[in-house]
Amino acid sequence: MAEYFSLDAVMNFVRGATRFATCFGIATSLHSVSSSLLSSLLPSLYLSIQDSNHMLDLRTPPPTAASIPAKTSDLKLRSSNGMESVEKSERKIVLGDAGYVLEDVPHLSDYIPDLPTYPNPLQDNPAYSVVKQYFVNPDDTVAQKIVVHKSSPRGTHFRRAGPRQKVYFEPDEVHACIVTCGGLCPGLNTVIREIVCGLYDMYGVKKILGIEGGYRGFYSRNTIPLTPKVVNDIHKRGGTILGTSRGGHDTSKIVDSIQDRGINQVYILGGDGTQKGASVIYEEIKRRGLKVVVAGIPKTIDNDIAVIDKSFGFDTAVEEAQRAIHAAHVESESVENGVGVVKLMGRYSGFIAMYATLASRDVDCCLIPESPFYLEGKGGLFEFMEKRLKENGHMVLVLAEGAGQDLMAESMRSTAQQDASGNKLLSDVGLWISQKIKDHFTKIKKVLNLKYIDPTYMIRAIPSNASDNVYCTLLAHSAIHGAMAGYTGCIAGPVNGRHAYIPFYRVTETQNMVVITDRMWARLLSSTNQPSFLSSKDMMEEKKVEQQPTGLLKGENCKDDDVVLSNDICMDNKK
Repeated sequence: MAEYFSLDAVMNFVRGATRFATCFGIATSLHSVSSSLLSSLLPSLYLSIQDSNHMLDLRTPPPTAASIPAKTSDLKLRSSNGMESVEKSERKIVLGDAGYVLEDVPHLSDYIPDLPTYPNPLQDNPAYSVVKQYFVNPDDTVAQKIVVHKSSPRGTHFRRAGPRQKVYFEPDEVHACIVTCGGLCPGLNTVIREIVCGLYDMYGVKKILGIEGGYRGFYSRNTIPLTPKVVNDIHKRGGTILGTSRGGHDTSKIVDSIQDRGINQVYILGGDGTQKGASVIYEEIKRRGLKVVVAGIPKTIDNDIAVIDKSFGFDTAVEEAQRAIHAAHVESESVENGVGVVKLMGRYSGFIAMYATLASRDVDCCLIPESPFYLEGKGGLFEFMEKRLKENGHMVLVLAEGAGQDLMAESMRSTAQQDASGNKLLSDVGLWISQKIKDHFTKIKKVLNLKYIDPTYMIRAIPSNASDNVYCTLLAHSAIHGAMAGYTGCIAGPVNGRHAYIPFYRVTETQNMVVITDRMWARLLSSTNQPSFLSSKDMMEEKKVEQQPTGLLKGENCKDDDVVLSNDICMDNKK
């Protein structure tokens, strides 16, 4: 029988020993501890991953401790029923000194040996002649967390995006395609334009196809030849010139189409669901041993994609939401007991509603999916509305589309349904809560003038603003540089202001959500003077669940007064 140990447990032990030693002046580097520990305690180091479970197989001769093997055949896991199986999706983890962890991305050379490389055409590009450093250093990485303590490990990093000195494609051999999937978002056309113009102008690529109608367009729709002339002014229009759709993902048919058309660079624009599909496409391409890069560009107007700083179109959405909020404010203050209700996008994450509220300063109450609320009784929404109307004579209520869905489902006894992408179909919480408000004020016999505004489809259909246009250009160029350099199975996006290549699994396993125990939500509560709608007991529970570590590695809560050595051993720095 093989012996399995948790990688998290081993690394916690190593980090704990390091910190213990550091506190007492015994050692100053994780490397000095980890090297001896790993060499003496772990005669072999094989990493197995299923979902977020890391396992060590201590049976066979070891590779080097500094680099985790990337071959799928070397990656073993144990399922919940105790059976061993092989994980399909590899994860390239590289460990370094002082708790440094690089979550690297796949590369064509991982499964296609002896690939030729070529000088990067950018070195002869007149536009780049003034650049002091043409190319990104191959060892450059971007830290996921930048707020640390002096004793914190260096933590998780991602490979820095940008042009490399050597590329794996000659311009004449590149046959690229672009596809847009999911809902509309400001900036889609800008990204399409910048991919086409970037490939043409920076790398001399001439063969670029647009896939119409989302994933199903690979096998059931026509394609559009894309040139700089075709896409010249599309950034001034909303939507996507390629069309989009939800669902339609047939991996075998898609990869067959890619192979039949001779496509070797696939640029996929979409949200977390789309990137899950992109990950599956990458795995099938790898299984077939094709020299094809799959590059994702994250798209979601809700800003709910994990790891990256923000998604394109978000700034435009917040800016456009101001117009709806301003209209609601004008309507409400013009009548007796006026209430303006504005519903904004935000299926699971309330970022648009939160930032639009903070920017507006005209909002009296903001409701988002992450923050539970209740309508009736002491401390409820209705009591707050009565108080605010008594004080000001009018109020504006902003809510995200995913807010209060549990209350509505309970009230309407509705069953959960899904769209073609697997997203839960939401009932219109704006109409529902507007009716509930009217019913309440009728019940207590008070005058109410309520106006309901739903600008969601207007917002997502507009062109991107100046800020998003610049951002879309950077995203497109990062994806192009990565594809030409042979990086695949990843997305491009900013992490702490620096663009990086991030493995698909990091953006498909979790979603970015508003942390209601964070300062930004506290700023909103301070701005609107609304109650949190949570009891003190509820707040304590939220803090336990959502507390973010100030250290860099998952599972390490490094506070000012203590250093966590493991899950249940702490040392007090003050002693």
